[in-house]
Amino acid sequence: MSATAQQPAPISAEPVARVSQGVDWRVTIWLVVVHLGAIAGLFFFTWQALLLTVVLSWLTGGIGICMGYHRLLTHNSFKTYRPIRWVIALLGNLAGQGPPLMWVATHRKHHDYSDQEGDPHSPRDGAWWSHMFWLLPHRGKSYYDTLFQRYAPDLLKDPAMRLLEKTFLLWYFLLGGLLLAVGWIGWDLRTGLSFLFWGMFVRLVYVLHVTWLINSATHIWGYRNYETSDDSRNIWWVALLSYGEGWHNNHHAFQRVARYGHRWWEFDITYVTICLMERLGLAWNVVRDIPAGVRTARSIRSAGGESDAAG
Repeated sequence: MSATAQQPAPISAEPVARVSQGVDWRVTIWLVVVHLGAIAGLFFFTWQALLLTVVLSWLTGGIGICMGYHRLLTHNSFKTYRPIRWVIALLGNLAGQGPPLMWVATHRKHHDYSDQEGDPHSPRDGAWWSHMFWLLPHRGKSYYDTLFQRYAPDLLKDPAMRLLEKTFLLWYFLLGGLLLAVGWIGWDLRTGLSFLFWGMFVRLVYVLHVTWLINSATHIWGYRNYETSDDSRNIWWVALLSYGEGWHNNHHAFQRVARYGHRWWEFDITYVTICLMERLGLAWNVVRDIPAGVRTARSIRSAGGESDAAG
């Protein structure tokens, strides 16, 4: 299995045009603080903090973003009880990628214009643009009001989602205070600080970058199981780091399907978690059906056609 890199032409001058309108300093300062906090965490390492970071990364990145923001709220790949939906959304809110309305609306727009004019974060406008720089331009309140009305009207009706939109930063202060207190009371001040820097900042940097790889790396390198109209790819190591999200070409081919690993070796821990919730009666209406007769890269090769997929 080899990785196929591609160098497509830019789809627009949108990145330059957006940056010329100004920088969103709230987002910029947030990202700088998060990364500086992660660097500071190197001076406060403890094994307890490392374990805490692994657990919180899975809760906020795996459950909150991959299962919650993405498969539940964006694509409705399964259903669950309203209080569980709210808790999962809160975990996603603590992953550092913005409140649910903004995340869901942006991702739905990405699927509408994937690797075309209007895609918020296509690598065709630059690899680093798709990875993180797309977050920096100032867009203004009217942009997001229109975006939410167009792409997330269902979430706008949910008071819990609107509350998370208004109180995004508050939850970080609450979590930070809790982490510091638990480490300090349970061990000592240094452990409390390690819980704060690792459980908050190191975790955020990890979750941010592994999920950003979905926007960047999996639209540049990897192999394709399906001939989609975009540049989406599958990358095994991104899938391992991002709780199954790296099987991105599979997801773009069947956006509502809850299972992203379509070959026997394409492991998807997030789907396993959804199945466990289903067994416990906490999830239902899990979308599993893949339509027959879908055009796959393998079928094209066997028919003698050309494909850039590797696998």
